[in-house]
Amino acid sequence: MIGRLDWERDGRDWPHREASRFVETMGLRWHVQIMGQGPTILLIHGTGASTHSWRQLLPLLSRSFTVVTPDLPGHGFTAMSDRSHLSLPGMAAAIGDLMHALQIDPALAVGHSAGAAIAIRSTLDGLITPRVIVSINGALLPFGSWVGGFFSPLAKLLVSAPVVPRIMAWQAQSRSAVERVIVGTGSHVPPRDIDFYARLFRSPSHVAAALGMMASWDLQSFAIDLPHLKTKLVLVTASKDKAISPNDARKVLLDLVPSAMIERVEGGGHLVHEERPEEIADIIFRAAESRATSNPKSHNGACKKLLR
Repeated sequence: MIGRLDWERDGRDWPHREASRFVETMGLRWHVQIMGQGPTILLIHGTGASTHSWRQLLPLLSRSFTVVTPDLPGHGFTAMSDRSHLSLPGMAAAIGDLMHALQIDPALAVGHSAGAAIAIRSTLDGLITPRVIVSINGALLPFGSWVGGFFSPLAKLLVSAPVVPRIMAWQAQSRSAVERVIVGTGSHVPPRDIDFYARLFRSPSHVAAALGMMASWDLQSFAIDLPHLKTKLVLVTASKDKAISPNDARKVLLDLVPSAMIERVEGGGHLVHEERPEEIADIIFRAAESRATSNPKSHNGACKKLLR
């Protein structure tokens, strides 16, 4: 078991290491990966993940975009000094600070699971101004889903006991235990990705950040604010997702953001962007094209028009 992840030791073979850099903002030392050229697309991973979860999607998108993807506060190789960054508004503010430090305002924002809520919150708060937000199996509702149960008093109890992250990290010594967690979300990812998740879960500081993030979120207030979103929203759902019900996207569409669009992926699980990167890339390109032009001739042409 390791304490905090060390870049020289644990990041020696990290996916797209050559695209990595470290950026200092108030209270945070970010690990960020930047690749490609063109309009900027921001990728935000979900709870307990890291930049590695975009490893297959990143090179596909970087053909037409400048892709920026950070490890969230306390996750992966991003170090934080206090827990205030773990709430949803705190995460959004931190992302805003990072974009300011990088002098970037993304044209598109893509978030997976909790990362989708961060992208939307950042937009609602005026911290970023993307033309399109793509939510991949987004954790956007407080009730009726696995996330609603996980963001609960139980999570607060777990994170309040310092020994719990160490116990969970100790259990992650078993690769098969990590694989069971992944399969439990309805996903079947390549063995290499299981290895990266196992490396993350063996770090008590990473586990503590994931638990703290769950315990700190208020999705009820977020749901109240969702109808104020004016940015184009694309809701990607996977038919075999066992973590976030695909019906949640329909509830968001019917009750909160009627202008949203739903893109359904048949056969994918919660980590569908890792299982089906080409299909997810096509959805993102279509979202960019539909916002940029009604008659796109190419991905590059549509992406350029997003900047206008």
